[in-house]
Order: sequence, then C-alpha cells, then structure tokens
Amino acid sequence: MKNLSVTKGTMGGLELSATLSITAKAKAMKAAGEDILSLCAGEPDFDTPEHIKNAAIEALKKGETKYTPESGRPDLREACAEKLNRENNVPCKADQIVVAPGAKFSIFTAIAALCGKGDEVILPSPYWVSYTEMIKASGAKPVIIPCKAENNYELDPGELKAAVNPKTKLLILNSPSNPTGAVYRKDTLEKIAKLAVKKNFMILSDEIYEKLTYDAAFPHVSIASFSQEVADLTITVNGFSKAYSMTGWRLGYLAAPKWLTDRICALQSNTTSNPTTFAQFGALAALRGDQAPVETMRQAFAKRRDLIYSLFSSIPGVKCIRPQGAFYLFCDVSSYGLNSWDFCRKLLSETKTAVIPGQPFGAEGHIRMSYACSEQTIEKSAERIRNFCAKI
Repeated sequence: MKNLSVTKGTMGGLELSATLSITAKAKAMKAAGEDILSLCAGEPDFDTPEHIKNAAIEALKKGETKYTPESGRPDLREACAEKLNRENNVPCKADQIVVAPGAKFSIFTAIAALCGKGDEVILPSPYWVSYTEMIKASGAKPVIIPCKAENNYELDPGELKAAVNPKTKLLILNSPSNPTGAVYRKDTLEKIAKLAVKKNFMILSDEIYEKLTYDAAFPHVSIASFSQEVADLTITVNGFSKAYSMTGWRLGYLAAPKWLTDRICALQSNTTSNPTTFAQFGALAALRGDQAPVETMRQAFAKRRDLIYSLFSSIPGVKCIRPQGAFYLFCDVSSYGLNSWDFCRKLLSETKTAVIPGQPFGAEGHIRMSYACSEQTIEKSAERIRNFCAKI
C-alpha cells in the first residue's frame, strides 16, 4: 500500500506559526501550575468594548444567523469604505471592500489571488511570520530584503529598486510593524510609492496596528492615500482584532482595485462562504460607535511602551529601538552567543519567562516581546531576563 503520509499537497509543507506554538506551550505550562510570565501575546489584554459585544448579542437575538454575501454585509462594506476615505484618505468604494474571517485571511486571499508560480514577492525583514508561508502557499518566491535597526527597520528605497525585476509582482509593507513596532515615515513611503508606479508592481499594506501609535513624529500614513495612481496598485488590509480587541471574532477587511477584489470574492466564496454573520454587526458597531475605548487602550499601551523600553534597553548586551507603534519590543540578544530559539528555550526552562525567537521573523539573534500585558508582568519579566542575561 502507498504511504500517503510522505506526499504533500500544495500547501502541505507550511510551517506552524512560531508565535502561536510558543504561546500555546507557555499557556500549557501555566495551566499545569507553573509560575509562567508570558510576553508572547499578539493580542490586547483588554476586553472587547461593551457596545460591540451588545451589537452582536442583539443580532443573535434577532436571528441574524444566516449567510451573507461572501464579501460581507453591504452596510459593513460601506462602513469600511467610509472609514478608509475619512480616516486614511484612501480612495475606495464599497465594491472594492472584501470583509473576511480575520485580516490574516484577507492577506492570504490577496496573495493567493494575485501571485503564482514564477512571481516574486518582496518582503522586508524582520517580517511577520505568516507572510513567508502565505507567499510559498501561492507558489510565488519570497525575496527578502533585510532592514537595519539604525534605519528604524524601514525598507531602504535604493535596496528595493535594486531588487525589483520583471518577476516582481508584489511588495508587502507592515506599518506599524509586527515584530519591530516601527512606524514608516511618510517620506520613505512616498519614495516606495513612486517606485511602484514607475516599475508597475503591487503593494500590500498591512495596517492592522494603525490605531496603536504613540509618537507625534511617527503618525500612521496609508500609502494608498498619496494618489489614485498609487491606490490603483495598493491592497490596504485592516481589521478589528487589534484596535477593538476583537482577536477571537475573526474579522478583517481589505480594499483593493475592483479587478482584484472580484478575484478575491470568488476565492472567498469557495473557501469560507462568508464572515460570521452576527460578528459583522459587532464590526459595524466598532466602526460607527464610541471610539473612546480605543483611545483608552492606546494610552495604556503608550505607558507600557515607555516602561518596557526603559527596562530592557538598560540590560547590558541587549540592543533595541524604541517602538513607535503596535505592542512589541524587538531586541537584539546576539551578544550572548545563543541562537534565538536556544535563548528562548533556555529562558523559558530556567526562568519560566516566555518570549518569541526572532528567527521565524527573519531576524536571527533577536527576540520579540509583547507588552500587551500588565505593568507588573513587564517589571517581573525584566527582572528575570536581566538576571538570566547576567548569568550567560
């Protein structure tokens, strides 16, 4: 009999998300009674605002439990388009919006609908761990361009120009960034946009952390806002997980040229049918309701950002930039002579402190720490890690 386990399907060779696997291990250890401190979380530690939860509850009570269009309810698509036009100056209409079961799925469908065998996708590193796997799943080739801490981890336009060739189909940008917390400056984005227009390649702009920025000198800027010409080459991805603390709701959306959203709608109709119906009512309440909880959360993260940066940047041998957005601190720990996986495994076993290795983000010798946790957890973790580093 043929051994079917040795063969792989088109997407059978993808790697398990490192962030999810390590977070799950830390949770299992904590559930077993161990004194675990986790700086792994990629989700806010705030509850979803009440008015959003109530909107979904009311929708359930009213029987809003049937299919919607594959791209989401028309009123939610309209609300997403209004938001992008009003807040981001991104020109788009409701028929250019596709609502999906999570911004992660929006990114996947965009790459899958656009890219294929023989295409190249340029990816600045450090990058979010799932980008490379999604590119591979599409059959395209990831082309990695390392970015430097001294340049705020921003992609150098000159290096981008050198990497572009006739096979280049897409560039992926993520600002604010997971894992670095860096926010791209407007002048850098303008140079990248000018090159995309000249060389005719698409840009996927992952803006899921857009509402979590902390410095006036580093405001969030949507690259599609520069002109209609740039917008016609841009896929803007956003969602509800980070800004509204709705990670488990699995709702995201994208805006793109109509020719591409038509492809994405066809793909989504054959994979998920539609985003969860009653959750879409919560998303409507998020966009059109009270925004005060978002600002409360942003201010709390800003305070924690200052705390975690001050504590870890003072540890001898640890190097990091002060993040301007998201809720991550990305540290260079290569001076200790361990690769990032060994550093994290040793740290977890010896100090019961969980962080994410940098290797899956394309940055060996680094670790990612989330400050989506209490100030007490940050302070205790810093003490444990300081002692750990002193020993090695």
